[in-house]
Amino acid sequence: MTLLEKATVLHYHRHRVAEHAAGTVEALGYRASDSQVKRFEALVSVGNLNDCLVLDVGCGHGDLKGFLDARFHGFNYVGIDQMTEFVQQARHVYGQRPSCYFCVADFTQAELPRADYVFASGVLGYRCADPGYYFAMIDRLFGAARRGLAFNMLDKEYFPDHPLLVGHDVYEVLEYCRGLAPDAEMLRGYLDDDFTVLMRRGDGE
Repeated sequence: MTLLEKATVLHYHRHRVAEHAAGTVEALGYRASDSQVKRFEALVSVGNLNDCLVLDVGCGHGDLKGFLDARFHGFNYVGIDQMTEFVQQARHVYGQRPSCYFCVADFTQAELPRADYVFASGVLGYRCADPGYYFAMIDRLFGAARRGLAFNMLDKEYFPDHPLLVGHDVYEVLEYCRGLAPDAEMLRGYLDDDFTVLMRRGDGE
């Protein structure tokens, strides 16, 4: 993404924070908290996260950490986001929990730590003039995953035209992902306009 495109994303979320208050799902761009939970449920079906290292890219307020704590044990969590305001909120709510770390970073540029499972919820939904950007980011995220990557995107078949957010062709994305992970699978139906791709490494490396 260009600097202007990244600045537009930051402006969008800062406007939503001012409109809806820090810490709300609306500030993140979601319509309601139940939609976030449904996305998380789809994402974590990628594997058993017990005793794993989890990397949450675009962690927002760190809500995935709380979701995972209720379902898995013994895992280490790292969350990164380019929005300082989001990371501050995440540290305030979850930062004192054990084996939990948050940092401000641009995942498109920063060196990503290797993790057993990498999650990316919402970060591939912003418009970019470079059509190859999304596939390059999938490569980047999968490269950081020892066992698996789970990410979601907006479904262009159902997502309405939007000045900042963009939908994607489900089958084009799945075909690309299967070039990296032949058993990659796609989940639909948990929300009207969203889909999730699960990519696993058979050798765990």
